[in-house]
Amino acid sequence: MTPLRQRMIEDMQLRGLAARTQESYVRAVRQLAVHYGKSPEFITAEELRQYFLYLQQEQQVAASTYNVAWCGLRFFYQYTLQRAWPGSNLIRLPQAEKLPVVLSVAEVQRVLGCVRRPAYRVCLSTIYSCGLRLLEGVRLRVGQIDSSRMVLHIEHGKGAKDRYVPLPQRTLSLLRGYWVWHRHPVWLFPAVKGGLRVSQAMDASGVQRAFRAALQDSGVPKAASVHTLRHSWATHLLEAGVSLRLIQLWLGHSSLATTALYTHLTVKTEREATAVINELMDRLP
Repeated sequence: MTPLRQRMIEDMQLRGLAARTQESYVRAVRQLAVHYGKSPEFITAEELRQYFLYLQQEQQVAASTYNVAWCGLRFFYQYTLQRAWPGSNLIRLPQAEKLPVVLSVAEVQRVLGCVRRPAYRVCLSTIYSCGLRLLEGVRLRVGQIDSSRMVLHIEHGKGAKDRYVPLPQRTLSLLRGYWVWHRHPVWLFPAVKGGLRVSQAMDASGVQRAFRAALQDSGVPKAASVHTLRHSWATHLLEAGVSLRLIQLWLGHSSLATTALYTHLTVKTEREATAVINELMDRLP
């Protein structure tokens, strides 16, 4: 590791950036350096401008990828090199606001029923039933279960926020049954290497592959991912009449406006709204 990269990592750590954000920013700087074949500290403002044109016009990267590169390089210039950001005249690209894919309850059951390995099936079932992000589920520890209150304590979630989420009895039984099989003192889903359990959580990529395979086997014709389970959980709760404010707290959203997105995804809400509109129209002369 070069001294410059090490300094950038330390700068990000001092400012409390999440581990995945740090990885993305380091990758953005590395890709710029590889593109020009020289250290990023010697890249000029014009070369930086041409690089973003290259990303947009030749590579045709997604707006999110472009913006991550923009933010990562800005951080590098401002905090690590301590220079003025030469890309200040380059705007971040607007991102399309797409509604997430949501599975019905029956579709969730079909997909999870096609997951073959017990570790992946229990992990994915926990992610769905507790509305977790992928890494929150994979890295669950034994000490996060509070069976007396029937909650999971999610520690250092997105934005370094803690939260509690309800733990269904069925999920607790699944977790206990799986833990009895491996009895790891720390991890609920420990990694297995060479047939032996090791002192780290299992790899998230394996869970993603298991979900994709189960989705294909289930025949559900939707472009779903592991994160779709979280979207589906929130939507199903809203359809069942659970308070939007409670769902916001359980998801760990800072803004209620973010959680309100799910009101656009509920079939029940749409039907009720349509019924009201029809009733209003029927009263017109």
